[in-house]
Amino acid sequence: MSGRVLHGTSVECARGLAEDTPDAVVSALLVLKPGIALGVSVAGFAGMALAGGGLPDPSSGMTTVACILMAAMGSAAMNVVLEAGTDLSMSRLAKRNRALSSLGRRAVLGVGAALVAASLAVSYHFLNAEATLLIIAASASYTILYTLCLKRRSPYGTVAGGIPGALPVLIGYASVKPSIGLDGLILFSLMLAWQPPHFLALALKYRGDYDAAGLPSMPSAFGEPYTKTFIFIYATALMPLVAALWSFGYLSAWSGAAGCLLTMLYLWSSGHDIFRTKMYGRAFAVSILYIIALMGIVIADAGLT
Repeated sequence: MSGRVLHGTSVECARGLAEDTPDAVVSALLVLKPGIALGVSVAGFAGMALAGGGLPDPSSGMTTVACILMAAMGSAAMNVVLEAGTDLSMSRLAKRNRALSSLGRRAVLGVGAALVAASLAVSYHFLNAEATLLIIAASASYTILYTLCLKRRSPYGTVAGGIPGALPVLIGYASVKPSIGLDGLILFSLMLAWQPPHFLALALKYRGDYDAAGLPSMPSAFGEPYTKTFIFIYATALMPLVAALWSFGYLSAWSGAAGCLLTMLYLWSSGHDIFRTKMYGRAFAVSILYIIALMGIVIADAGLT
């Protein structure tokens, strides 16, 4: 009887361990953060469309997107390894922690470095030096400046941490037009302004995780009212930036109006979720949909001109 119980218990434990341990494909997806990589690739493509005043040819478009994807996933993998110590204290990252453990830190770090190196090699050979330097800046600012320095030392790390997330716009732009114009700088600034509201919504939702990890998040350092005011300031900065693309003639009248309307809806939704219902997770998700839709408007506008 006891043998059967022990056997049954061991089977249940083994089954539970198998369920908790992700397979190789799932593990790879967790450490490479393909969702973020796809998002910044869309932003890079929007930069290309803006620079060229139309959709890029398939060859250069695919090459640029591939470079951004490889650099983003490679940097994400290195970020996961570098943050492994603090991530262990964050319950929301439990699956990623198990994935890293199953793959091995050395292997993940090697794959990450290889992806970034491949991105740089392809960019230098098929694109241009300006795009390659911007890829270096994006990868280095994410893995070194943000991950190792700012995130661990300052509640304002999220602001400067938005730079690597916004640089793909300039990477795409520079791949078409190495001399970056005002339109590229406006779109870059828009991406930069969008990121604090986006990531601070997550910080509000998982304040306990950041505290457990010993990371100086803004909600813990200054409180919720200050953080929400900070979100409001950056979120409202999006409207004049979208309007600037329209008023300076970089977007058609219809696309500019659509972008402004979309931004108004986002501001209303974000304000409702953050200030009234405190549904921070939904505010985070809506901000993703907003920026993808806005970049889609830029791309569609270029395709129709």
